[in-house]
Amino acid sequence: MATISNICSRMSTERALSSSRNLSDFSDFDSKLRRSCSVQRQNFAVRSSKIAQANHDHGLSSSPNGPLTSENLKSPFELLNSDRTPGGAIVSPNARRKTKIVCTIGPSTSSRAMIWKLAETGMNVARLNMSHGDHASHQKTIDLVKEYNSQFEDKVVAIMLDTKGPEVRSGDVPKPILLKEGQEFNFTIKRGVSTEDTVSVNYDDFVNDVEAGDMLLVDGGMMSLAVKSKTHDLVKCVVIDGGELKSRRHLNVRGKSATLPSITAIVTLFDYVDKDWEDIKFGVDNQIDFYAVSFVKDAKVVHELKDYLKSCNADIHVIVKIESADSIPNLHSILSASDGAMVARGDLGAELPIEDVPLLQEDIIRRCRSMQKPVIVATNMLESMIDHPTPTRAEVSDIAIAVREGADAIMLSGETAHGKYPLKTVKVMHTVALRTESSLPVTISPLTHSTAYKSHMGEMFAFHATTMANTLNTPIIVFTRTGSMAILLSHYRPSSTIFAFTNEERIKQRLVLYQGVMPIHMQFSDDVEETFSRAIKLLMDNNLVREGEPVTLVQSGAQPIWRRESTHHIQVRKVQG
Repeated sequence: MATISNICSRMSTERALSSSRNLSDFSDFDSKLRRSCSVQRQNFAVRSSKIAQANHDHGLSSSPNGPLTSENLKSPFELLNSDRTPGGAIVSPNARRKTKIVCTIGPSTSSRAMIWKLAETGMNVARLNMSHGDHASHQKTIDLVKEYNSQFEDKVVAIMLDTKGPEVRSGDVPKPILLKEGQEFNFTIKRGVSTEDTVSVNYDDFVNDVEAGDMLLVDGGMMSLAVKSKTHDLVKCVVIDGGELKSRRHLNVRGKSATLPSITAIVTLFDYVDKDWEDIKFGVDNQIDFYAVSFVKDAKVVHELKDYLKSCNADIHVIVKIESADSIPNLHSILSASDGAMVARGDLGAELPIEDVPLLQEDIIRRCRSMQKPVIVATNMLESMIDHPTPTRAEVSDIAIAVREGADAIMLSGETAHGKYPLKTVKVMHTVALRTESSLPVTISPLTHSTAYKSHMGEMFAFHATTMANTLNTPIIVFTRTGSMAILLSHYRPSSTIFAFTNEERIKQRLVLYQGVMPIHMQFSDDVEETFSRAIKLLMDNNLVREGEPVTLVQSGAQPIWRRESTHHIQVRKVQG
């Protein structure tokens, strides 16, 4: 069994130092830290790629869910083939991506083989889009993901159920309808209509919500039609920007939110079950990890859903999708009530001026990070790769911007659900995110430092553990039952990976969404050193740490493990085989 030896410090709130050995170790670390900080200071940038060559020499290999490096991706996109960033920094072929990838599962990726390949290529979260497919097809996906998870301690794919929500969609069409500029085209609230000039919509009040002069956007603006007139059951339009109208396309009115009832309107009416509630109960039955709730306009819907989940004893986190104009004035209360957020830029850009979307994205990411909640950036990230094997340069920049702004995760929708190149798409997203992360400056003290952390012991130790790990360029190992300390560490964005060991499978699956966290399931024993040794051995066996490498160990958080509640520890240890 691997052993680990203490080379630096143990910090405790009950006693400063307990022995002369600790005093010597602490003095050794303190002198190193002072020498380092006197030269580098807080604003000195340290690139995580500094140890790239050392890693390469030791032959390490790792990836989000298995072996994957920038060298073996074989991407046709020229920028991705170099081993250097545009700024000249070397990217380690063994570097671990911190920004997580959410993949929507659909016809292109629903087989066992494809789900396995997506997971090994870089998928961290499998998204089930309840606007498409049925419970039988989604059940198959859930079963396959759980089968994958059961085979690994150090790999995991979480499951996110994305509700259909109160959205307006066109009806089914037997084949795509070509809309041409200047053509007259109609939408009817009658069900089952599909002709060359008229299709159904799924919303009975659609006629009441639109007025002559309104601009209808199809698929977030891929096509647009101007409303000319309406009858009691028909909206007559003229095509402004044409294209192919396929089944169940999303419809928006520029500058308006539909007056559809929110999920709260029917939460207490258990004798009436609409699609969203059927899907939510389906998620409860299958113990999924996250709900992504569509078109959240206020915090009430989040509270109602959480109350329902509590009544079911369901431990599922609620991610709110910010995609409605009505949600912006209530943003703070919505985010406060939620467990995280998704910036759903498609509908957001359809209901609001498109030039506001980048500013809102940055603002939502900043708010979520300040609240220590995960945030996902979604929609059109690699849209061109639905049909083409290479991305546009603008799409690559879009991914890089989301990573630089601090998003926990970036999402693929149609690219993996029904695109022609789902695996290439994930490889491109992985590589661009990894390259971008390698170019970010790493300060000794976390950039999110503020006086607020001093009021909470856990936050204080997360801050100082990050500072220590950044100074010594070490990975962080944390043992957690609730995930709270791993989440706090992720908030401070350490330069290296956070290996979060937990004895709870649910916590392992939840933590995979957080930036920089690699959750690992392992049973804890009453012997702290024996548990430490097993953790180190597992990391060494999977080439995640190497002999002689220092690691930062953190014991702190909501529930004490091997310590009294008032005691918190940070240790730096050297790995020995």
